[in-house]
Amino acid sequence: MTRTFPLATLALASTLALTACAAETTEEEPGTDTSSSATGSAEQISSEHNEADVTFAQMMIPHHQQAVEMSEMLLAKQDVSREVADFTHGVIDAQGPEIERMNAMLEAWGEETMDTGSMDREDMDGSGHGGMSGMMSQEDLTALEEAQGAEASRLYLEQMITHHEGAVEMAQSQVDEGQNPQALRLAEQVIDAQEAEITEMEQMIEDL
Repeated sequence: MTRTFPLATLALASTLALTACAAETTEEEPGTDTSSSATGSAEQISSEHNEADVTFAQMMIPHHQQAVEMSEMLLAKQDVSREVADFTHGVIDAQGPEIERMNAMLEAWGEETMDTGSMDREDMDGSGHGGMSGMMSQEDLTALEEAQGAEASRLYLEQMITHHEGAVEMAQSQVDEGQNPQALRLAEQVIDAQEAEITEMEQMIEDL
């Protein structure tokens, strides 16, 4: 025998089911980290810091900015390797937000932030910051700017490997000497990501 239910009863049941689902979705499990990521913008930055933390942020920002500039320079060229071009997008996507994060750290610590919009090549070649490891000189950047096709792809990879090696060295100094927990975590992420990318770039050079 077919059973029927009043529409009002069905509507009430549906409402109760939806309410229960919403409660399950919004209820926070104990110990859940509500920040957007380990070093995301939603995470509060500790005011605890030392000179090494400040040096790390103020030097890594122009270092990252130069990597972004090199990547944008390559993407503006014709006939470069598709694989290398895809890699450059990854560099921009990763290092751009890290620049913002490090400036947020400096601001939280009451230290001078770095205006990447006003930086020129002289600001980013390391000469004004005690010589940053792995930075390209103006001559290096000019060579990359003038290169085309496969030559540009190879030169970009060779320069970026050196650049990454410098970033890993700087990040390791932060791990050894820094104090701020967010800066230490970011430095560890830089080491892991850029060491992996060095291996990837070395393989791309072989494949060119």
